[in-house]
Amino acid sequence: MTKVDIISGFLGAGKTTFIKELINKVFTGEKLVLIENEFGEIGIDGGFLKDAGIEITEMNSGCICCTLVGDFSTALQKVLEEYQPDRVMIEPSGVGKLSDIVKAIEDVKKNADIEINGRITVVDGKKAKTYMKNFGEFFKDQVVHASTIVISRTQSMSPEKIEECVHLLREENEEATIISTPWEELGKEAILRALEHGAEIEGILEGHSHEHDHEHCCGHEHSHNHDHEHCHDHEHSHNHDHEHCCGHKHGHDHGHCCGHDHHHHHADEVFTSWGKETAHKYTEEELDFILKALSETEGYGTILRSKGIIPMADGTWKQFDLVPEEYEAREGQADYTGRICVIGTDLKEEELLKLFHV
Repeated sequence: MTKVDIISGFLGAGKTTFIKELINKVFTGEKLVLIENEFGEIGIDGGFLKDAGIEITEMNSGCICCTLVGDFSTALQKVLEEYQPDRVMIEPSGVGKLSDIVKAIEDVKKNADIEINGRITVVDGKKAKTYMKNFGEFFKDQVVHASTIVISRTQSMSPEKIEECVHLLREENEEATIISTPWEELGKEAILRALEHGAEIEGILEGHSHEHDHEHCCGHEHSHNHDHEHCHDHEHSHNHDHEHCCGHKHGHDHGHCCGHDHHHHHADEVFTSWGKETAHKYTEEELDFILKALSETEGYGTILRSKGIIPMADGTWKQFDLVPEEYEAREGQADYTGRICVIGTDLKEEELLKLFHV
C-alpha cells in the first residue's frame, strides 16, 4: 500500500518550504516520490527539490482539470509502477482545486494499491482574508477539503491575527486539524500527530464531500461563494478550446461541460501565467526595481505570484519569490539560462517584457 499525501495551498503560501520540512523531519527513511503540477509555462522549483534526491514529474499545463484527469492520472500510475514508493507526495498548482485532485486520485485507486493519507492545505495567514474574498472559489475549495491546515507566516503575525485567521478557516472547515505554530519550531512528533489526526478524519471528509450543492464537471459537489471579481475581464493566455474533464470541447463558456448551468471556473479562465527564459544579466538595482514594481504597483496587472532564477551582472545567480507586498531574493545555483514566471489576473504582457528586459 502506497500512501498519498496532497500538499495544496494558494499561490505563494509556502507549499515547497513545508514539503522540505516534511522530507527532512517527518518522512526520513521512506522511499518518496514527489509529483508537482505547475500552473505556468516554466517550472522553477523542480531543480531545487531534485537536490534532495526526490524524483519529480513536472507537468506545466494551464488547464488544471484536464491535466488531472489526463496527464496527472497517467503520471501517478507511472510513478507507482516504476518506483514502487512508500509514499507519494503531490504538490498541486497554487490555483488547483483540492477537490479535483482528490477525485483524480480516487480514479487511480481503481487500478492501484494506494490510499490518501492526508489532504494538507498550507494557508498564508497574512493573506487568507484577502484571498478568501477575491479568489474564494479556488481558495475556499482548498480549505474546505483539507484534513490538515497549516498556517504559514504565523511568526510574523500577532496572536490576535492568528486567532482571527483560525476563526476564518474554522467557519469553512470544522473538522480539520489546524497547525498555527510556526512549523520550524515543531519537531517530528508534533507534525506527525497533526497529520495523523488529519488522516483519522479523512473518512469524515469523504462522507461529507457529496453534501454540498455545487455540482461541477469532475463529479464532485461543492458549495462556493462566488465573490469573484476577476473572472470575465481579462485576456487569457490560453485562448484555445480545452477538452475539459468530461470529454466535451468548449471555449470559455464558464463550466457547462456537464450540461449544467453553473459557475465552476477552471484556473485558466481566471488566472494567466506568463513565463520567459532570459539571458539578460541583471544588476542588483534592476532586480530590486523589478520586485518592488511587481509587489507594490498595479502597472503590470494583479500579480499574485512571481518566481524566477536569473543571472546577475556580477556573475552570481539569484532566485526570487514574490507574493503581493512581499518578496525575497537569495543566492541560487547557476542554470542553463535565466527563467522567470508571473501568475495573476489582467497581466500586461508587453509591460512585463519591458520590465524584465526580454
